[in-house]
Amino acid sequence: MDFKSSDTVPGPRAGDHLPHTAQAAVKIVIVGGFGVGKTTMVGSVSEIRPLTTEETMTQAGIGVDDNYGSDSKTATTVAMDFGRISITDQLVLYLFGTPGQERFWFLWNGLFEGALGAVVLLDTRRLEVSFDVIGRLEERGVPFVIAVNSFPDAPRYPVEELRAALDLSVEIPILECDARRRASSRDVLMTLMRFLHSLATARARV
Repeated sequence: MDFKSSDTVPGPRAGDHLPHTAQAAVKIVIVGGFGVGKTTMVGSVSEIRPLTTEETMTQAGIGVDDNYGSDSKTATTVAMDFGRISITDQLVLYLFGTPGQERFWFLWNGLFEGALGAVVLLDTRRLEVSFDVIGRLEERGVPFVIAVNSFPDAPRYPVEELRAALDLSVEIPILECDARRRASSRDVLMTLMRFLHSLATARARV
């Protein structure tokens, strides 16, 4: 998905400093396979100029990286993306986008440290690349929601079919989004926060 066409903040602005009212900061990771829109989502929703670690793709990646459905993609994340969004005056989310190529997955362990939750971005043309992603989150006990990114030529499936294909429990939220749009990306993050709140409430009752 073309990062340049997203609702990204073009440069630094006065609000880049952490609001003085902030009382809590939460780390959220945005994960998924190569080219599913992680950099785009961080860029579209961040209230500060996002930090990216994109490098130009070269011939060396042919046969190593899976770029299916991303023929126009010329750069790729090699470390992480970073952004920030204030959910309320008191609550701030720090967003960390992970690299998608499998050869960079060794970086994920460090990015997962201290994460309260995760967004798994999904491309329905390549559901299989999400299996390992979800498995890693489940192994580390990181709660997550599934966000199906809306690519124009991607097939659309009912939520329950996706849930069955991904072997997910009924309580894990699955929703559609357009990672290029700030409002849509923010809705995904709000869904994650509500899910995390429901898990915390359920644990408190035990």
